[in-house]
Amino acid sequence: MSGNVQLLNDTLAAAKSEGRAALIAYLPAGFPTVDGGIEAVKAALDGGADVVEVGLPHSDPVLDGPVIQTADGIALRGGVRIADVMRTVREAHAATGKPILVMTYWNPIDRYGVERFTAELAEAGGAGCILPDLPVQESALWREHADKHGLATVFVVAPSSKDARLAEITAAGSGFVYAASLMGVTGTRESVGAQAEDLVRRTRATTDTPVCVGLGVSNAAQAAEVAGFADGVIVGSAFVKRMLDAPDDAAGIEGVRALAADLAKGVRGQA
Repeated sequence: MSGNVQLLNDTLAAAKSEGRAALIAYLPAGFPTVDGGIEAVKAALDGGADVVEVGLPHSDPVLDGPVIQTADGIALRGGVRIADVMRTVREAHAATGKPILVMTYWNPIDRYGVERFTAELAEAGGAGCILPDLPVQESALWREHADKHGLATVFVVAPSSKDARLAEITAAGSGFVYAASLMGVTGTRESVGAQAEDLVRRTRATTDTPVCVGLGVSNAAQAAEVAGFADGVIVGSAFVKRMLDAPDDAAGIEGVRALAADLAKGVRGQA
Protein backbone atom coordinates (compact mmCIF):
# COMPACT_ATOMS: atom_id res chain seq x y z
CA MET A 1 0.00 0.00 0.00
CA SER A 2 1.24 3.47 -0.88
CA GLY A 3 1.46 6.30 1.60
CA ASN A 4 -0.08 9.74 1.24
CA VAL A 5 2.77 11.97 0.11
CA GLN A 6 0.56 13.17 -2.77
CA LEU A 7 -2.17 14.17 -0.33
CA LEU A 8 0.40 16.23 1.58
CA ASN A 9 1.62 17.88 -1.63
CA ASP A 10 -1.96 18.61 -2.73
CA THR A 11 -2.89 20.04 0.68
CA LEU A 12 0.05 22.44 0.71
CA ALA A 13 -0.65 23.43 -2.90
CA ALA A 14 -4.32 24.06 -2.08
CA ALA A 15 -3.38 26.40 0.77
CA LYS A 16 -1.04 28.28 -1.55
CA SER A 17 -3.78 28.58 -4.18
CA GLU A 18 -5.96 30.19 -1.50
CA GLY A 19 -3.22 32.75 -0.91
CA ARG A 20 -2.38 31.56 2.57
CA ALA A 21 0.06 29.44 4.54
CA ALA A 22 -0.89 25.95 5.71
CA LEU A 23 -1.40 25.32 9.43
CA ILE A 24 0.58 22.32 10.68
CA ALA A 25 -0.06 21.09 14.23
CA TYR A 26 2.16 18.82 16.31
CA LEU A 27 0.93 16.50 19.06
CA PRO A 28 2.71 13.50 20.60
CA ALA A 29 1.14 10.04 20.38
CA GLY A 30 0.09 8.48 23.67
CA PHE A 31 -0.52 11.82 25.41
CA PRO A 32 -2.39 12.05 27.71
CA THR A 33 -3.31 8.46 26.75
CA VAL A 34 -3.32 6.71 23.39
CA ASP A 35 -7.08 7.25 22.98
CA GLY A 36 -6.83 10.80 24.27
CA GLY A 37 -3.98 11.54 21.90
CA ILE A 38 -6.02 10.33 18.93
CA GLU A 39 -8.91 12.58 19.96
CA ALA A 40 -6.52 15.53 20.33
CA VAL A 41 -5.13 15.02 16.82
CA LYS A 42 -8.64 14.81 15.39
CA ALA A 43 -9.61 17.97 17.33
CA ALA A 44 -6.64 19.89 15.87
CA LEU A 45 -7.68 18.87 12.35
CA ASP A 46 -11.36 19.55 12.97
CA GLY A 47 -10.46 22.95 14.42
CA GLY A 48 -8.63 24.06 11.30
CA ALA A 49 -5.19 22.45 11.02
CA ASP A 50 -4.37 21.34 7.48
CA VAL A 51 -1.74 18.79 8.50
CA VAL A 52 -0.71 17.12 11.76
CA GLU A 53 2.68 15.84 12.85
CA VAL A 54 2.29 12.97 15.32
CA GLY A 55 5.29 12.82 17.62
CA LEU A 56 6.87 9.48 18.47
CA PRO A 57 7.77 9.99 22.16
CA HIS A 58 11.48 9.68 22.84
CA SER A 59 13.44 9.66 26.08
CA ASP A 60 16.42 11.61 24.73
CA PRO A 61 15.17 14.40 22.44
CA VAL A 62 17.46 16.96 20.85
CA LEU A 63 14.85 19.33 19.38
CA ASP A 64 11.99 19.17 21.89
CA GLY A 65 11.77 21.70 24.69
CA PRO A 66 10.40 21.23 28.23
CA VAL A 67 6.69 21.27 27.35
CA ILE A 68 6.91 18.49 24.78
CA GLN A 69 9.42 16.61 26.96
CA THR A 70 6.84 16.62 29.76
CA ALA A 71 4.16 15.21 27.46
CA ASP A 72 6.58 12.61 26.07
CA GLY A 73 7.39 11.52 29.63
CA ILE A 74 3.69 11.00 30.35
CA ALA A 75 3.28 8.98 27.16
CA LEU A 76 6.36 6.85 27.83
CA ARG A 77 5.31 6.12 31.39
CA GLY A 78 1.94 5.12 29.97
CA GLY A 79 3.68 2.47 27.89
CA VAL A 80 3.26 4.00 24.42
CA ARG A 81 4.72 1.89 21.60
CA ILE A 82 5.32 2.37 17.88
CA ALA A 83 2.14 0.37 17.24
CA ASP A 84 0.25 3.10 19.13
CA VAL A 85 1.85 5.77 16.95
CA MET A 86 0.70 3.90 13.84
CA ARG A 87 -2.80 3.54 15.31
CA THR A 88 -2.89 7.28 15.99
CA VAL A 89 -1.98 8.01 12.37
CA ARG A 90 -4.48 5.47 11.03
CA GLU A 91 -7.46 6.60 13.07
CA ALA A 92 -6.84 10.33 12.69
CA HIS A 93 -6.40 10.05 8.93
CA ALA A 94 -9.42 7.77 8.55
CA ALA A 95 -11.60 10.19 10.53
CA THR A 96 -10.50 13.39 8.76
CA GLY A 97 -8.98 12.49 5.40
CA LYS A 98 -6.14 14.92 6.11
CA PRO A 99 -2.39 14.26 5.83
CA ILE A 100 -0.66 12.93 8.96
CA LEU A 101 3.11 12.71 9.34
CA VAL A 102 5.21 11.16 12.08
CA MET A 103 7.96 13.21 13.69
CA THR A 104 10.61 10.95 15.17
CA TYR A 105 14.25 10.68 16.02
CA TRP A 106 16.22 8.09 14.10
CA ASN A 107 17.01 5.59 16.85
CA PRO A 108 13.48 4.12 17.20
CA ILE A 109 13.23 3.58 13.43
CA ASP A 110 16.70 2.05 13.28
CA ARG A 111 15.79 -0.44 16.01
CA TYR A 112 12.34 -1.16 14.60
CA GLY A 113 13.61 -1.67 11.05
CA VAL A 114 13.36 0.85 8.21
CA GLU A 115 11.39 -1.41 5.87
CA ARG A 116 8.95 -2.42 8.61
CA PHE A 117 8.44 1.15 9.78
CA THR A 118 7.86 2.63 6.32
CA ALA A 119 5.55 -0.21 5.27
CA GLU A 120 3.44 0.14 8.42
CA LEU A 121 3.29 3.94 8.18
CA ALA A 122 2.12 3.74 4.56
CA GLU A 123 -0.45 1.07 5.47
CA ALA A 124 -1.76 3.36 8.22
CA GLY A 125 -2.32 6.13 5.67
CA GLY A 126 0.65 8.23 6.78
CA ALA A 127 2.02 10.95 4.53
CA GLY A 128 5.64 10.84 5.62
CA CYS A 129 8.19 11.48 8.35
CA ILE A 130 10.05 14.42 9.83
CA LEU A 131 13.50 13.29 10.90
CA PRO A 132 15.27 16.05 12.84
CA ASP A 133 18.43 14.11 13.72
CA LEU A 134 19.02 12.02 10.57
CA PRO A 135 21.92 13.54 8.60
CA VAL A 136 21.16 13.82 4.89
CA GLN A 137 24.39 12.05 4.01
CA GLU A 138 23.27 9.02 6.04
CA SER A 139 19.67 8.99 4.78
CA ALA A 140 19.88 6.93 1.58
CA LEU A 141 18.40 3.75 3.10
CA TRP A 142 15.51 5.65 4.65
CA ARG A 143 14.77 7.59 1.45
CA GLU A 144 14.84 4.43 -0.65
CA HIS A 145 12.13 2.82 1.47
CA ALA A 146 10.15 6.04 1.94
CA ASP A 147 10.04 6.58 -1.82
CA LYS A 148 9.00 2.97 -2.38
CA HIS A 149 6.09 3.39 0.01
CA GLY A 150 4.93 6.85 -1.08
CA LEU A 151 6.12 8.74 2.00
CA ALA A 152 7.59 12.23 2.26
CA THR A 153 10.99 12.75 3.86
CA VAL A 154 11.06 16.07 5.70
CA PHE A 155 14.42 17.38 6.89
CA VAL A 156 15.06 20.26 9.28
CA VAL A 157 17.13 23.32 8.37
CA ALA A 158 18.34 25.91 10.85
CA PRO A 159 19.54 29.54 10.75
CA SER A 160 23.10 28.21 11.08
CA SER A 161 22.78 26.15 7.87
CA LYS A 162 25.09 27.49 5.16
CA ASP A 163 23.67 27.96 1.66
CA ALA A 164 25.52 24.95 0.23
CA ARG A 165 24.19 22.80 3.07
CA LEU A 166 20.66 24.07 2.47
CA ALA A 167 20.92 23.01 -1.17
CA GLU A 168 22.11 19.55 -0.14
CA ILE A 169 19.26 19.12 2.35
CA THR A 170 16.49 20.40 0.08
CA ALA A 171 17.65 18.24 -2.83
CA ALA A 172 17.20 15.12 -0.69
CA GLY A 173 13.92 16.01 1.02
CA SER A 174 10.30 15.94 -0.10
CA GLY A 175 6.90 17.11 1.09
CA PHE A 176 8.15 20.29 2.73
CA VAL A 177 11.25 21.70 4.40
CA TYR A 178 11.00 22.24 8.17
CA ALA A 179 12.70 25.57 8.88
CA ALA A 180 13.61 25.94 12.55
CA SER A 181 13.01 29.63 13.24
CA LEU A 182 15.89 29.94 15.70
CA MET A 183 18.69 28.00 17.29
CA GLY A 184 17.43 26.04 20.27
CA VAL A 185 14.61 23.72 21.26
CA THR A 186 10.86 23.86 20.77
CA GLY A 187 8.73 26.09 22.95
CA THR A 188 6.50 29.15 22.80
CA ARG A 189 8.27 32.48 22.53
CA GLU A 190 7.39 36.16 22.60
CA SER A 191 8.54 36.66 19.02
CA VAL A 192 9.59 34.42 16.16
CA GLY A 193 12.14 36.90 14.84
CA ALA A 194 13.79 37.96 11.62
CA GLN A 195 16.05 34.89 11.53
CA ALA A 196 13.13 32.81 10.31
CA GLU A 197 12.33 35.08 7.39
CA ASP A 198 15.96 35.12 6.27
CA LEU A 199 16.15 31.31 6.54
CA VAL A 200 13.00 30.91 4.43
CA ARG A 201 14.41 33.25 1.79
CA ARG A 202 17.71 31.37 1.63
CA THR A 203 16.00 27.97 1.60
CA ARG A 204 13.59 28.98 -1.17
CA ALA A 205 16.58 29.97 -3.31
CA THR A 206 17.51 26.26 -3.42
CA THR A 207 14.13 24.54 -3.96
CA ASP A 208 10.50 24.76 -5.09
CA THR A 209 9.47 22.53 -2.15
CA PRO A 210 7.28 24.40 0.35
CA VAL A 211 9.14 25.84 3.35
CA CYS A 212 7.28 25.64 6.68
CA VAL A 213 8.42 27.39 9.85
CA GLY A 214 8.33 25.95 13.36
CA LEU A 215 9.69 26.69 16.86
CA GLY A 216 8.06 29.46 18.81
CA VAL A 217 4.66 30.13 17.22
CA SER A 218 1.93 30.07 19.86
CA ASN A 219 -0.84 32.50 18.90
CA ALA A 220 -2.77 33.85 15.93
CA ALA A 221 -0.72 37.05 15.66
CA GLN A 222 2.54 35.10 15.42
CA ALA A 223 0.92 32.67 12.97
CA ALA A 224 -0.12 35.61 10.79
CA GLU A 225 3.41 37.04 10.95
CA VAL A 226 5.03 33.78 9.87
CA ALA A 227 2.32 33.17 7.25
CA GLY A 228 3.45 36.40 5.63
CA PHE A 229 6.69 34.80 4.46
CA ALA A 230 6.41 30.99 4.84
CA ASP A 231 4.39 28.29 3.08
CA GLY A 232 3.34 26.72 6.36
CA VAL A 233 3.19 27.54 10.07
CA ILE A 234 4.09 24.71 12.48
CA VAL A 235 2.75 24.85 16.04
CA GLY A 236 3.53 22.24 18.68
CA SER A 237 4.26 23.36 22.23
CA ALA A 238 1.23 25.67 22.37
CA PHE A 239 -1.09 22.73 21.61
CA VAL A 240 0.63 20.49 24.14
CA LYS A 241 0.47 23.25 26.77
CA ARG A 242 -3.31 23.47 26.29
CA MET A 243 -3.50 19.78 27.15
CA LEU A 244 -1.11 20.00 30.10
CA ASP A 245 -2.86 23.03 31.62
CA ALA A 246 -6.41 21.69 31.25
CA PRO A 247 -8.30 20.39 34.30
CA ASP A 248 -9.16 17.16 32.48
CA ASP A 249 -8.63 15.44 29.13
CA ALA A 250 -11.94 16.57 27.64
CA ALA A 251 -11.18 20.21 28.40
CA GLY A 252 -7.69 19.78 26.95
CA ILE A 253 -9.07 18.38 23.70
CA GLU A 254 -11.50 21.29 23.42
CA GLY A 255 -8.58 23.63 24.10
CA VAL A 256 -6.69 22.09 21.19
CA ARG A 257 -9.72 22.55 18.92
CA ALA A 258 -10.10 26.20 19.96
CA LEU A 259 -6.40 26.97 19.48
CA ALA A 260 -6.45 25.38 16.02
CA ALA A 261 -9.43 27.54 15.07
CA ASP A 262 -7.64 30.67 16.33
CA LEU A 263 -4.40 29.83 14.51
CA ALA A 264 -6.36 28.99 11.33
CA LYS A 265 -7.65 32.57 11.37
CA GLY A 266 -4.08 33.75 11.81
CA VAL A 267 -2.74 31.96 8.73
CA ARG A 268 -5.69 33.38 6.76
CA GLY A 269 -5.00 36.94 7.90
CA GLN A 270 -8.24 37.07 9.88
CA ALA A 271 -6.68 37.34 13.36
